[in-house]
Amino acid sequence: MSTKLHTKSYSNNDRLFFLLNPNEDIAENDPVRVVDAVVESLDLREFKKLYRERGRCPYHPKMMLKIILYAYMNNIYSCRKIERQVQRDIHYIWLAAQERPDFVTINRFRNRVKNEINNIFTQVVLLLAERGFITLDVEYIDGTKIESKANKYTFVWRKTVEKNRAKLQEKIRVLLEQIDEVIAQDKAAEAESVEFTPETLTSIIGELKDTLSAEPESADKNQKKQLREKKKQIKELEKHRDKLSEYDVRLEQIGERNSRSKTDPDATFMRMKEDAMNNGQTKPGYNLQISAENQFITDFALFPNPTDTLTLIPFFNSFLDRYGHLPSVAVADAGYGSEENYRFMDEAGMEAYVKYNRFHLEQRPRYKPNPFQHENFHYNAQEDYYVCPMGQHMTRIGTVHSKTASGYRSESARYRAQNCKGCPLRCLCYKAKGDRRIIEVNHRLNEYKRKARELLTSEEGLKHRGRRCVEPEAVFGQMKFNMAYRRFRHFGKDKVTMDFAFFAIAFNIKKMCSKIAKQTKNGGNTPHFGLLMLISRILHLENRIFWKNPQKSVA
Repeated sequence: MSTKLHTKSYSNNDRLFFLLNPNEDIAENDPVRVVDAVVESLDLREFKKLYRERGRCPYHPKMMLKIILYAYMNNIYSCRKIERQVQRDIHYIWLAAQERPDFVTINRFRNRVKNEINNIFTQVVLLLAERGFITLDVEYIDGTKIESKANKYTFVWRKTVEKNRAKLQEKIRVLLEQIDEVIAQDKAAEAESVEFTPETLTSIIGELKDTLSAEPESADKNQKKQLREKKKQIKELEKHRDKLSEYDVRLEQIGERNSRSKTDPDATFMRMKEDAMNNGQTKPGYNLQISAENQFITDFALFPNPTDTLTLIPFFNSFLDRYGHLPSVAVADAGYGSEENYRFMDEAGMEAYVKYNRFHLEQRPRYKPNPFQHENFHYNAQEDYYVCPMGQHMTRIGTVHSKTASGYRSESARYRAQNCKGCPLRCLCYKAKGDRRIIEVNHRLNEYKRKARELLTSEEGLKHRGRRCVEPEAVFGQMKFNMAYRRFRHFGKDKVTMDFAFFAIAFNIKKMCSKIAKQTKNGGNTPHFGLLMLISRILHLENRIFWKNPQKSVA
């Protein structure tokens, strides 16, 4: 005997009217509510100038910003995927208030606010500082390389362009010598010591064409042949001019870099840590610099140079422009330890817990200083001389000035030994030719290193050195592995900066949600949590009114 199955009636073919109320299905402590509360507290008045007063009413920028940030928090960076979530996911439906922007609209919004989104990031960081999550006084700085969207085989190298341009200059000079014209000969003679430019070649070509057009037509075969030859040479000269112009444009786009990508001119070829082939292949990318505090991103900037040394001062200037002050404490690794950077931080009054290149070696338990390195020589500051391991005095013989890529001039003193000939330690001391060893010492840099060593080995320095490993490094780990943000998805520095600004805002909100949940679990509601939830409850009440009366607009 079969038993009757008692179930609720089910039919997906009938006409049903769904009364959707997401507030009943979304938890009170869900991160989507924090996103909603944070965006509602932001000042978006700068967005108004991006919209026209006439035409079809656009989607509200707060709604667009909410769904994009929530998507980035959930590792969704594609506009098509965001469009799909807005149609299917109840959290996105609640944020969008049942609006359904398509992927084109979402992408246009991101590009439209590419300049204003940087200010939104600043507002979120200031909100975190106001709520006590960060102080903006201690900054842990580090950098990582992010691959560009550009094809890795579209590289242009500075040395190759310069070499080909020099060859082209010689070809132009030879071609002008072959042209039997007084004008071309004179121009070639003038340009023997000066490089040709596209403008100069345009002038030469114009004068040559005028000369040919002024010549009378002739029935002589030899004269016709010469005329065809001259026209052919002028066409070849025009090709050389166009090629020279192309080389000049490439060098202008490269600027002070050593390379660029054809599809993304702002990207530079550099070695990445993520090397699947393990062959050290260079790829187009950007050097991303961030400052972190309590594992929140407090500032970011993108640079084309692969090394970190020249990025610190521009990065501090970016921090100053964003918040109106510099941090009182800066912590960074050995990649930033240069005389220029130490001097900037010292004059700005910052405590620089920044390592120099040999600091790690000096801290090893079995480290023994090399007595033949000039850093370990005895120095008499009063009489300004060094003493070598054999006891010879090395007197000062002059000063050497050097210039960095950023234009900073450093000064090094030169010292020379009296006589190294016949010294039993000469083979261990130096291998250069000559009977008197010469050393160069940068006294200002040595003083900065001494101060850095004292700070780094102090109790406070040990604490900062331990924190540095879990501040920016943890941010990079979460960014690349947990949130799968390993490669940029746009061309051009402006759009890449826009995309990372969206990501940084979403990262900070996600981190704030995590800390709020942890603090709530350990000790109940915290002040900042209570304030955010109060805003969220007000919005929750407004949304309930909206869902009950869809035709009524909510202020």
